[in-house]
Amino acid sequence: MSHYPPGYDESHGPLYGPQGGNYPPPPPYGFPSYGSSQPGYPSAPYPPGPNAPLYPGQPAGYPPGPYPGQPQPAGHPGSGYPNPPPMPPVVPPTIPSDVLSSGDEFAASGSGWDSLSIRHTFIRKVYLILACQLLVTTAIVAIFTFVQPVKSFVRNNSAVYWASYAVYFITHIVLVCCKGPRRKFPWNMILLGLFTLSLSYMTGTISSYYDTKAVFLALGITAVVCIAVTVFCFQTKVDFTKCQGLFCVLGIVVFVTGIITAIVLSFKYIFWLHMLYAAIGAIVFTLFLAYHTQLLIGNRKHSISPEEYVFAALSIYVDIIQIFLFLLQIIGASTK
Repeated sequence: MSHYPPGYDESHGPLYGPQGGNYPPPPPYGFPSYGSSQPGYPSAPYPPGPNAPLYPGQPAGYPPGPYPGQPQPAGHPGSGYPNPPPMPPVVPPTIPSDVLSSGDEFAASGSGWDSLSIRHTFIRKVYLILACQLLVTTAIVAIFTFVQPVKSFVRNNSAVYWASYAVYFITHIVLVCCKGPRRKFPWNMILLGLFTLSLSYMTGTISSYYDTKAVFLALGITAVVCIAVTVFCFQTKVDFTKCQGLFCVLGIVVFVTGIITAIVLSFKYIFWLHMLYAAIGAIVFTLFLAYHTQLLIGNRKHSISPEEYVFAALSIYVDIIQIFLFLLQIIGASTK
């Protein structure tokens, strides 16, 4: 028997039992094999790959799609950002009725129709027709603004808008330039009805692109302007009917400016140009409203013949609608 203590390997052999003293056995010699764990310690994970996430719980790598807000492969905006609002169509250039007329609808002062009874009957007839026109237009604007299916239809079918503009343009030319159809019943009422419906559709389509608040605000301001101009024309001594040449020039300027603006904005939207055209149009057609109102009420250098009730109603109706549309563009742009 050797007097030396046993070696390390021999002490763990089958010839030696467990040591006393309730001490824990020593760990095995060497390092644990790959994948095994030491007592009391978690096993080391595999080395991360190049596409492994930095934090637990995240998917590996980045999604193949674009970042939020960037265009999708189909061309639509990415999630997280609302779609840009569609641009409303530019108000087509409109030339006032007096620029196109031949002058046959005017009656000089002292021509025999200055009788109060004839004039009052004529004014009542014109304003009755005008009230019906404005009622139809207001109803169509309300439907196009509040009824969502109709609103979506008129936005997605611009061809109907331009078809209504063609009807509006043709009927406007016929009623203003042709004295026969304008004075012959019932053709004058039929043409005036088509004219009113087409312009009402255009007005409703343009209104559908703006907020309800902007539409109501433009409607209220237009009503205030029309009432103020009418009261002013009945009370003032200023005779706008003496300035026929000036109003003819103003009408041509607005028409040419509208054509240039429509062409430019169809290629690139320029905010200041759009607002400038809208401001000029609102001011000019307010002056035309005063001019046409004085032609209607008489007692001026020039007045409208009592046979031209269709022409009088058409002229004032166009002025009011154009004032509303130009104010709507200004208010709608400021509220966005």
